[in-house]
Amino acid sequence: MRHARRRVVRRGTQLAAVGGLLLGGAMVTTAMASETPGASAVPFSSAAKAGDTGAALVAKLGAARTAGSWIGADGKPVVAVTDEQAAAMVKQAGAEAKMVSHSMNELKAATATLRAAPRVAGTAWAVDYRTNRVMVEADSTVSASDWSDLSRVAAGIGSFVQMQRSEGKFTTRLNGAQPILSTGGRCSAGFNVTNGQTDFILTAGHCGPANTVWFDDDQGNQQLGTTINTQFPGSDFSLIQYANGKAGDNADVVAIGNGQGVRITGAADPTVGQRVFRSGSTSGLHDGTVTALNATVNYPEGTVTGLIQTNVCAEPGDSGGPLFSEGIALGMTSGGSGDCTTGGVTFFQPVTRAMAALNVQLIASTQNATGGQSASPAPSTPATHSAIAPSAASPGSSTPVGNAGDTGLVARLTDTRNVGPGLLVIGGSLVALVATRYFRAEQDRKAYQRYYSATWG
Repeated sequence: MRHARRRVVRRGTQLAAVGGLLLGGAMVTTAMASETPGASAVPFSSAAKAGDTGAALVAKLGAARTAGSWIGADGKPVVAVTDEQAAAMVKQAGAEAKMVSHSMNELKAATATLRAAPRVAGTAWAVDYRTNRVMVEADSTVSASDWSDLSRVAAGIGSFVQMQRSEGKFTTRLNGAQPILSTGGRCSAGFNVTNGQTDFILTAGHCGPANTVWFDDDQGNQQLGTTINTQFPGSDFSLIQYANGKAGDNADVVAIGNGQGVRITGAADPTVGQRVFRSGSTSGLHDGTVTALNATVNYPEGTVTGLIQTNVCAEPGDSGGPLFSEGIALGMTSGGSGDCTTGGVTFFQPVTRAMAALNVQLIASTQNATGGQSASPAPSTPATHSAIAPSAASPGSSTPVGNAGDTGLVARLTDTRNVGPGLLVIGGSLVALVATRYFRAEQDRKAYQRYYSATWG
């Protein structure tokens, strides 16, 4: 099949801004069977239009009169408002208005107070637009004393700050997607980006510090690139420069296994209530909904802010993998709690913010998301389902990846008959460790191993 011509699109609010995942250092997940979406499937443009309408109304009315917007179960925009006049303006614009007690200014002030309190690893918080509350969660590692202290802080803010405990543990999800190997173990390639002269891999920041050397083969011979910029904690993204400066063919495709991929046709910020898809080599392709934006997570390694919070499941081994919907790039897997058996919470670094901070653009395809492409593969059954009907969105348009005669690592890894996730983690990490001619000094290498040992899958 002839590859679509690539284009570079700058970051922006328009859906034409697009990204793609690398192949030849790309993400690979468990193979999924293809399934034709239902006839009632709502294209991403519809969800984006609803999100844009809500966001525009919030911007027009201001943070003192609104408290966020989201996509309702019927796919229409909903805006939280604090007065009747604002409600009337929202209804006149064709959106649904929901009267609430607390403005966005109040909700943001609450999160600022939480941020100013003594940091407690294993906690997270975000504004829940739909309930007009600030939800604070503490995982199983938080002591009774710390829980009590944080509860007092929450009580001092007001009853709209709700505390809850979970049985899981908030951790970064090291490893994942199409494996890229380093001394720190295995991580995920995210999206391909460029500065106009050189191509890079955009992935999770917790995957490794600057100067980390990455390989894309199981013998430690094919050097993929080197991390040149990383931000973690604070944010969670990093930039890996290709050793040869180019991402190669299929840079605009997210590989999803079984020789298939989803062609990425846009990049955008998600909306609360939007159905999204996350892919990773440990747990495959799963879906869920965006439950909050600008979430804060206190990982053991440090605090990360501005994250997308979802009920999509993930597991150790899924880090750095892409979040997308209808072929639109949204973010990279950061961390979370739970698993794909019992469900959980997963956080993502917004791709648009990462690109803006790094001054890079996603590498895009000129091919339309649905033009001449086959139906999208269906996700694995998620432990936590979306509130939106399953037919309301799909991962995107399916397209073949790679060449039929390709016998390299990428082709082998997309064939689940050849690779077991556990063997890949163990074998890949051991091979990378003995490729010493490429690695930093022994002392630094051991320090890096110790730093990430707690989060290896």
